Amino acid sequence: MIKILIVDDEKPICDLIDINLSAAGYRCSAVQDGLEAIDMIESEKFDLILLDIMLPGVDGYDIMEYIRPLKIPVIFITARHEVKDRVKGLKLGAEDYLVKPFDAVELVARVEVVLRRFHKTQKILRAGDVTVDMEARKVTKAGTPVVLTNKEYGLLVLFIQNKNIALFKETLYEKVWEDEYIADSRTLELHVQRLRRKMGWENNLVAVYKVGYRLELD
Repeated sequence: MIKILIVDDEKPICDLIDINLSAAGYRCSAVQDGLEAIDMIESEKFDLILLDIMLPGVDGYDIMEYIRPLKIPVIFITARHEVKDRVKGLKLGAEDYLVKPFDAVELVARVEVVLRRFHKTQKILRAGDVTVDMEARKVTKAGTPVVLTNKEYGLLVLFIQNKNIALFKETLYEKVWEDEYIADSRTLELHVQRLRRKMGWENNLVAVYKVGYRLELD
């Protein structure tokens, strides 16, 4: 399983990131101190590090200098939004730079992009009795294969990666159809209805009023 280290001095932010990335199938550890982060990096192997800049002990820029020779990809997550801060972070070797506050869906998407760049993608996704083999592009439910169209498969992956998170219709349509969402179109609704039936998620894949849909699973 892909391991991600979250380094942020605000525990609620660490917890929020942990919840969303864990729901997407990643294993997360979190620390709120720069020196503690370095200790973690020395003692464990991580596939990706999400790094704040303003930290007690040692700031994110100094930690980045330490990480760079280890070839571990880093995404800066910080409240600093000025261009000079972004440029500095990227020049130090970060793969991406995400400004707080950010959307959970965007965070997961950026993590996926960086991991793909380093050939460290999640190979298996699970949600209840549903398993998705990302490499083979195969879906099973309770061990039985499920045949999905390309669009249904794209929706399924997005819902599993964002379990218990309300996803906007616009986000779903733009990511799966790679086009701008048309409000009066029933295309998305019909695909979601078919996905519900095929996965047995009539009570789990729920509509969220004036927003979109949410996959509700423990």
